[in-house]
Amino acid sequence: MRINPYIQVQQMYNTKKPGNVKKAESAARADGVMISNIGKEIQTAKQAVAATPDIRTDITEPIRAAVKNGTYEVSSEAFADKLLKAAGEI
Repeated sequence: MRINPYIQVQQMYNTKKPGNVKKAESAARADGVMISNIGKEIQTAKQAVAATPDIRTDITEPIRAAVKNGTYEVSSEAFADKLLKAAGEI
Protein backbone atom coordinates (compact mmCIF):
# COMPACT_ATOMS: atom_id res chain seq x y z
CA MET A 1 0.00 0.00 0.00
CA ARG A 2 1.38 3.36 -1.00
CA ILE A 3 0.56 6.55 0.95
CA ASN A 4 0.44 9.66 -1.12
CA PRO A 5 2.65 12.28 0.63
CA TYR A 6 1.18 15.12 -1.40
CA ILE A 7 -2.15 14.79 0.36
CA GLN A 8 -0.50 15.13 3.74
CA VAL A 9 1.40 18.25 2.65
CA GLN A 10 -1.77 19.70 1.18
CA GLN A 11 -3.59 19.14 4.45
CA MET A 12 -0.83 20.93 6.40
CA TYR A 13 -0.99 24.01 4.20
CA ASN A 14 -4.72 24.08 3.67
CA THR A 15 -5.57 27.77 3.82
CA LYS A 16 -9.28 27.34 3.51
CA LYS A 17 -9.63 26.25 7.11
CA PRO A 18 -10.06 29.05 9.58
CA GLY A 19 -7.32 28.98 12.20
CA ASN A 20 -7.53 29.99 15.80
CA VAL A 21 -8.38 33.65 15.45
CA LYS A 22 -8.58 35.66 18.62
CA LYS A 23 -10.74 38.70 18.77
CA ALA A 24 -8.93 41.95 19.38
CA GLU A 25 -9.55 43.54 22.73
CA SER A 26 -11.71 46.60 22.77
CA ALA A 27 -10.03 49.89 21.98
CA ALA A 28 -11.39 51.48 25.14
CA ARG A 29 -8.47 50.14 27.13
CA ALA A 30 -5.67 52.71 27.37
CA ASP A 31 -2.01 52.37 28.23
CA GLY A 32 -0.68 54.09 31.29
CA VAL A 33 2.66 55.03 32.80
CA MET A 34 3.44 55.13 36.49
CA ILE A 35 6.60 56.87 37.70
CA SER A 36 8.09 55.63 40.97
CA ASN A 37 8.95 57.94 43.86
CA ILE A 38 12.65 57.59 43.07
CA GLY A 39 11.94 58.57 39.47
CA LYS A 40 10.05 61.64 40.65
CA GLU A 41 12.93 62.61 42.93
CA ILE A 42 15.38 62.22 40.06
CA GLN A 43 13.20 64.45 37.88
CA THR A 44 13.07 67.07 40.63
CA ALA A 45 16.86 66.93 41.04
CA LYS A 46 17.42 67.26 37.28
CA GLN A 47 15.13 70.29 37.15
CA ALA A 48 16.97 71.89 40.09
CA VAL A 49 20.35 71.32 38.45
CA ALA A 50 19.10 72.71 35.15
CA ALA A 51 17.77 75.82 36.90
CA THR A 52 21.04 76.65 38.68
CA PRO A 53 23.64 78.73 36.84
CA ASP A 54 26.90 77.10 35.76
CA ILE A 55 29.06 79.78 37.42
CA ARG A 56 28.55 80.86 41.01
CA THR A 57 29.04 84.58 40.63
CA ASP A 58 28.88 85.17 44.39
CA ILE A 59 32.21 83.33 44.68
CA THR A 60 33.90 84.19 41.39
CA GLU A 61 33.11 87.90 41.20
CA PRO A 62 35.32 89.00 44.16
CA ILE A 63 38.23 86.93 42.80
CA ARG A 64 37.72 88.36 39.32
CA ALA A 65 37.73 91.91 40.71
CA ALA A 66 40.91 91.24 42.75
CA VAL A 67 42.68 89.85 39.67
CA LYS A 68 41.55 92.84 37.62
CA ASN A 69 42.82 95.27 40.27
CA GLY A 70 46.09 93.37 40.68
CA THR A 71 45.49 92.68 44.37
CA TYR A 72 44.93 88.92 44.08
CA GLU A 73 47.81 86.97 45.60
CA VAL A 74 48.29 83.23 45.80
CA SER A 75 50.51 81.60 48.41
CA SER A 76 53.06 79.49 46.57
CA GLU A 77 53.37 77.09 49.52
CA ALA A 78 49.61 76.53 49.71
CA PHE A 79 49.49 76.02 45.95
CA ALA A 80 52.36 73.49 46.08
CA ASP A 81 50.72 71.60 48.96
CA LYS A 82 47.41 71.34 47.08
CA LEU A 83 49.22 70.29 43.91
CA LEU A 84 51.08 67.51 45.72
CA LYS A 85 47.90 66.32 47.46
CA ALA A 86 46.17 66.14 44.12
CA ALA A 87 49.07 64.12 42.72
CA GLY A 88 48.87 61.79 45.71
CA GLU A 89 52.43 62.22 46.85
CA ILE A 90 51.68 63.38 50.40
